[in-house]
Amino acid sequence: MKGRASLVTLALLAASMPARAADAPAGATMCSGCHPRTGSAATSIPVINGRDAAEIVTIMEQFRGGKRPATVMDRITKGFAPDEVQAIATWLAEQK
Repeated sequence: MKGRASLVTLALLAASMPARAADAPAGATMCSGCHPRTGSAATSIPVINGRDAAEIVTIMEQFRGGKRPATVMDRITKGFAPDEVQAIATWLAEQK
């Protein structure tokens, strides 16, 4: 019984840990090249980790369609298919 309890504890611990970069969908880890993990007065680039996935998808679609002002995001978003955008947004939303 003690071994089983240890396995349950390990499973719960692993589930509560943040996803590793290796678990990220293609393209997601490049976001951290510009977007900070925490808020900072040193940059106007927003934190995107932990944001709502639907919000991230909407914003990326706005960049792609030229409906949101951008310096490079309009070009970056055109490189992703809709299912890739959804996967990236879902992964970013899970990052706390």
